[in-house]
Amino acid sequence: MINQAQVDQFRAQGYLVVEDLLDPGSLAAVRSEYETMMDGLYAGWQRAGRVPAADGLGFFDKLDLAVHAGVEWYQPCDISLPHNDIAADTPMHIGPAVFDMVTHQRVLDTVEALIGPEISSNPIQHVRIKPPQREVSGDETRAHIVQTDWHQDQGVTLEEADATEFITVWLAITDATEDNGCLQVAHGGEDRLLPHCPQNGQVGLPADFRPTDTAKPLPVKAGGAVIFHPLTPHASLVNRSQNYRWSFDLRYHVTGQPSGRPQFPSFVARSRARPQSELRDWREWQRMWDMTRAHLAATPHQDQHRWPADAAYCA
Repeated sequence: MINQAQVDQFRAQGYLVVEDLLDPGSLAAVRSEYETMMDGLYAGWQRAGRVPAADGLGFFDKLDLAVHAGVEWYQPCDISLPHNDIAADTPMHIGPAVFDMVTHQRVLDTVEALIGPEISSNPIQHVRIKPPQREVSGDETRAHIVQTDWHQDQGVTLEEADATEFITVWLAITDATEDNGCLQVAHGGEDRLLPHCPQNGQVGLPADFRPTDTAKPLPVKAGGAVIFHPLTPHASLVNRSQNYRWSFDLRYHVTGQPSGRPQFPSFVARSRARPQSELRDWREWQRMWDMTRAHLAATPHQDQHRWPADAAYCA
């Protein structure tokens, strides 16, 4: 549990760095789960003749070969569906170690200190696995892979959630440094929703609203987290290192309030008033996502963002 001084800092500045939020055993479980997943993905790509043999290689070595081969490696690793082009077989990863991370006691204790004891897991959450920038294809624009543009988390929700109390727990699985593309924040925060633009494959702040003069890098070690208020502008630095940077965006909102992405499933992660309402089986979470995917694959596209690309501030 964070202390009152940390809560006060979050209230005043709109962000908080918390070291050692996830214990080493939970970190190892997530890494092991992804290692097993990558083994299966890689075997399929190899059978299809798309990647070379990789006997004895680990997660990052196989991932690096996949990046160089140009196969679609990101979406099978993500814990959510993409913005569009959802098909009945669109891959995503829902597993027990990830579920245990999302519902980890220390994570939820910290969230409770900031938004209260009735907590839902918000579906606007992703894995971010950032390759060294020099290895990324020139036409790759997804914020989960390349440098993330300046934005506010409320800016990637629909208007229905503008009054929702929610926070983002950006959880580092590998050390995040200035060299490998850690987050940066607008020091001092922001108290209003700024305009955003769909641009360069992302939704971000237009040039006139980017707080580059107050940018503060926030390095954090594996297991640590950066926690954001939804109005706090933030971005990532470029990964200029030779290594991959891995993190998760985990979001939580007050149960009963709109999630900002109603077509995706939320679940009750903690409830002091109704503990029987908490989801405790990762397989049910997986079932919820599977049902959502099947439904969305058979229905017209539903926008996930509110911002027009032709607005004057986007010019």
